[in-house]
Amino acid sequence: MLGHSAGGRPGERLMQRLGMPVSDDTILRQLKRDAARAHRDATIRVVGIDDWSWRRSWRYGTMIVDLERRSVVDILEDRSVASVARWLEQHPSVEIVSRDRCGLYAQAAREGAPQARQVADRFHLMQNLRVAIEEQMSLAGRATGRALLPDKSIGSAQIDLIQDDPHVDATHRRRVRHRQSRQAVFGTVHALNEEGLSYSEIARRTGYGRRSIAKWLTFETPPDRQKAALKPTSPLYFEAFLAACWKDGNRCGRHLFHDIKQRGYTGSFSNLERLLASWRRSERSVEGSASSAPIISHQRGRGVVPIRDPETGHVISPVVAAALCMKPRSMLTITQARKVDALKQGAPEFALMRSLGMRFRGIFRSRDPGKLDSWIDDAVKAGLVAVARFARVLHRDLDAVCNAIELPWSNGQAEGQINRLKTIKRAMYGRAGPELLRARMLPLEQNRHTK
Repeated sequence: MLGHSAGGRPGERLMQRLGMPVSDDTILRQLKRDAARAHRDATIRVVGIDDWSWRRSWRYGTMIVDLERRSVVDILEDRSVASVARWLEQHPSVEIVSRDRCGLYAQAAREGAPQARQVADRFHLMQNLRVAIEEQMSLAGRATGRALLPDKSIGSAQIDLIQDDPHVDATHRRRVRHRQSRQAVFGTVHALNEEGLSYSEIARRTGYGRRSIAKWLTFETPPDRQKAALKPTSPLYFEAFLAACWKDGNRCGRHLFHDIKQRGYTGSFSNLERLLASWRRSERSVEGSASSAPIISHQRGRGVVPIRDPETGHVISPVVAAALCMKPRSMLTITQARKVDALKQGAPEFALMRSLGMRFRGIFRSRDPGKLDSWIDDAVKAGLVAVARFARVLHRDLDAVCNAIELPWSNGQAEGQINRLKTIKRAMYGRAGPELLRARMLPLEQNRHTK
């Protein structure tokens, strides 16, 4: 490897032994110069764009890949709309831009290559749906070690009134059900302990960890969650002001965001929108029963019974259930098929989500984008909060998703090149700059053509 060391210049000595009367710095400068000129005159029709990390969750760069030649054409130092749009403007021959579902690259393609067709990556589309299903399975019906309602004064008669009153906020009813299910599990844990069962056996039967079991057994009643003090990053910090504006008829999210920003709000607009969305849902109608229904568990009377693996007796986690939800029947093992059957029997919502997942896969396999609109409508009307959110976001990027169904391009080649870049970075101990990375990633043939 060319470079310097504390004991001298081993690169120069190596060049002398090879009979090359140049220094290692000269060679590196020439390689970087050639790589900088390599992509300027290239005619590129189909590109894949993806990000890579200089430092995870801290700083990112951008890689651009020629999907037809399956080779890297450039590496950008940052991940921004301006830099990617500038690169696309310099290459007017680009006809297709394959990208993930990041809005940054979508905006860059609209600004820098308005003539190009954008293609959403199929892998990320499937992954986003799986994550939405996992989130839906984790929403409600899972008793945890934390109370959502700290008020101990709610009696059983009041609970019945809350559950039956159609004017009670859906979130309030869901919290009451959560507290009920948690109380039931708390009683089950103490009853099993009185029978003389070990912590491990109680954990296996209830699906909770041993540390949670040990903590719960030290209390006589379920401990209430201590709420942290609100900060200006939370819209609830300005709840009184927002409620007054809402009552006066000011319900535009952007206007309210501007008003609370003037009062010191430091959070995001999306965080505010989540709060306002819950207010809108509670006003429209009491259809919150679909969103508050348990997914990986079903109700018998007032108790919540988790869905268990028929072979091991362990509770099926949302991660496992979401993965099974996206897997066709022909690809399931015998054990997985039994888990799917148990989930279908125990949770009708799982059967609905599996049907949506299989239809979504079928749309891509059939290459028929005409079926996508009806799928989005069915997903929104299904009453599943997380899946409906995924469908609405899908509708905003509809053209790119339809192109992903019709066209053969995807970002798989870009993902593979990023793995190669990670290997090169590790080999150089992470000390290479963008010029040297570009020189090592670009094909040698391109570098030779520019001389």
